[in-house]
Parts: sequence; structure tokens; C-alpha cells
Amino acid sequence: MTAVVGEEHAPSGQDVGVSERGGPGAASSEAAVVRLPVPDLSPAALAAVTAEIAAAAPEYDRTGEIPVRGLEAAHRAGLLTATVAARYGGPGVGPLDAARILIAIGEGDASVGLLAANNLGTHQGQALASHWPAAYYAEYLRRGLEGPALANAVRAEPELGAPARGGLPKTTARRTADGWVLNGRKAYATGGTALAYHVVWAVADEPGGDPERPRVGHVIVPGDLPGITWIDTWDHLGLRASNTHDVRYTDVEVPADAFIEIPRGPDGVYRDPAMAASVHAFGHPALYIGVARAARSAFVQYARERVPTALGRPIATTERIQTVAGEIDAQIAQAETLLFGALLRIEAGDTTHLPQLSLLKIQIARSVIAAVNTAVAALGNPGLTRHLPFERLLRDVLCVRVHPPQEDTALLAAGRRLLGQ
Repeated sequence: MTAVVGEEHAPSGQDVGVSERGGPGAASSEAAVVRLPVPDLSPAALAAVTAEIAAAAPEYDRTGEIPVRGLEAAHRAGLLTATVAARYGGPGVGPLDAARILIAIGEGDASVGLLAANNLGTHQGQALASHWPAAYYAEYLRRGLEGPALANAVRAEPELGAPARGGLPKTTARRTADGWVLNGRKAYATGGTALAYHVVWAVADEPGGDPERPRVGHVIVPGDLPGITWIDTWDHLGLRASNTHDVRYTDVEVPADAFIEIPRGPDGVYRDPAMAASVHAFGHPALYIGVARAARSAFVQYARERVPTALGRPIATTERIQTVAGEIDAQIAQAETLLFGALLRIEAGDTTHLPQLSLLKIQIARSVIAAVNTAVAALGNPGLTRHLPFERLLRDVLCVRVHPPQEDTALLAAGRRLLGQ
């Protein structure tokens, strides 16, 4: 999922909310005002959330069930709504703190981290564009007060694959007198039955539309509407608790304002926003830095506790293991420096590196995979047993490659840009 962030702040103490009729900024008599919790983002508070999420991670990895306990821990800490804009009653945290949040959650459980990244990204997009129907967003926020309320972009399709590689969806939104009727099948719909709202990529089928160049957009769909059927297809190497199943929409009815058009470029060509990374799409790389951190912590603990009979002392005292630990730390330091360096440069007003963001994303991916793989390779059988966390962390971290833009497309685009092609 590609998300965009916008930060807008209301004066301290001012009532902010969502109007079910007038949209953001409407009079308080029309507004459904919420006041979302401001999360404690101190290192100690985030570490406590990480530990609580991590305690349940092995169980959910084995069962593939929605990681309810991890999501509830993140919700209680106010982390799932941290990027809600201040004008909607949220904390309105920026990209730097969003990255810190996702590193902490990902260190506990990558599946919870992915669900959280998609949710924070949805709120980031709304903070900038205010494109959701007002009543839907008000209900989304209200549910976010009561418990983990998740939303996610549902875009891939079985035939098309990842939309970032081009093409248009088969899923259609047919215009009716009262709104839209959605039909189609989607793949890799992360969140599954836990989703409160689906943001469904579809082609508009409407009177007077150009069949050669139809309007393309996202349809905001409440997850409990009739006509939504889940198909259990998720049997994956990693992120097993992310509930990333297929979903079918059969004559799902939504109101007229639920369709949000994606504009074409100045040349009239539609380009998927996920084709290139943006500074606000670094939530996915951040959560995998958390996975690498978890592998580092597990390696340190194992090295300190493991005392082979022939050695008679912990393997942490040997130069070989110390060198491995240093390599793991070096890879994580590189990933963190790339992530936070990019964000800090933009915060300081330097945007000269924006064309390289897709490259930074793949370099972060390479570093976090190398960190976890280094730990596993050094330990032999203990690194591959399910009695220890390393094999789960390795399976999870490999999934960083899947998130767009993927390595080959990022390198090709960068090379063409550099060579003037």
C-alpha cells in the first residue's frame, strides 16, 4: 500500500472533529468530535509495547489467526491512530515518529506491524487529502476509540498481480441512481476479516464514460456490508498472521461519494502511485527494521546463554561470535541511518534526494535481510528450529521484498533517470 502523509494541527484545546454533512472544519453542532489518545513515544513506553506484542507472536505465527492480542496492545498504547490529523482529534504525528512506532511494533511481530503500517498510512492519506466520505471517516475514528479499527487498500488481483507494474483492475464500480455497485475479486487483502474498511481499487462503469479511458479510483467500503466474501488463500512463508486472503465483492452497494478518483498525469496516462516510493511510504521498511532488531536481541541472548561443553564458557566470549554480532549491528545501523536520514533531510527542507527514495527503500531491504540472515547462518541448527525465534524472523523479513516498488523496477527507473532515458 502506498500512503501519503499530511500534518495539520488545530490550536491546543480546540474542538476538532469530522462533520457527517459538512466535512472537516464544519461547525461543532454538526461534528462528531473525537479525541484520540496521544501516545507515549518514549523509548521505555515503546519497548513495553514491543514486549507485549512479542509475547503473543509465536502463537499467531503458528495458527495464522488475526493477531488480536498484538493489535490490542498497539491500540491501548494509542499507536494505531497516531497519524490521525489534529483537525480530526488525533495526535497528528509526522513521518519520523510514525517510523519509530512501526519499528517498535515490527520488533514485536511483523504481522501486527504490517496491519499497523497500512492503518497509519490510511490516516496519513486522509490527513493530506480529506478524500473519505465524512460519515465513513467519522465512524472509522469512533471505532478506533473503542478498539483496533483497521483499514487497508485492497488493490492486487489474481490475474493482474501487483498494480504497481501497470494495468487496470477488472474490479468495477457500476454507477447507479443512488451510488455505486462494486463487483470483482481481489488478492492479498491484508487484514482479512479484521478490516473495518476496505479501500478498493476499481474502474468506474458509468453512463457517458469513455470505455477506452475509464475513470480509475478507490471505493471506500465498510467491511461488514452484504456481498463481501473472504476466500482463505493465505498460506505464506512469512507474515502468516497478517490474514492476507483473497476477497470477492458481489453487488456491494455504496453511496455516491464513496468513489475517489485517481487523476491521470498531465499526459493523460494513469500511473499507479505505488510505482515509486515516497517519504510517507517508509512505514513498511520501518517495520522490517524492527524485525532485524528482534533478531539482534535474540542473537545476543542466545550467545550469552549458550555454553558448549567443549568450550566451557558462553559463545559470546569468542571472537567469531563477536564479529557476527558486529556485522548484524552494522547492517541494522545502515538501515536505520538510511531511513531516518531520508526523513530528517526532508524535515530540514532538503528534497534533493527525493528521486532516490525508491533506491533507499531497496537498500534498507537488503540491509535488514542481511542482518537476520547473518544471525541465522552463524547459529546452524539453532537458527532454523521453531523452538527459537530466528527462523520466524527470517521468514518475516524476506517479505520486505514484496512491497512496491520492488527492486528491479526501482533500479530500472533509477538507471533511466540517471542516463536521461
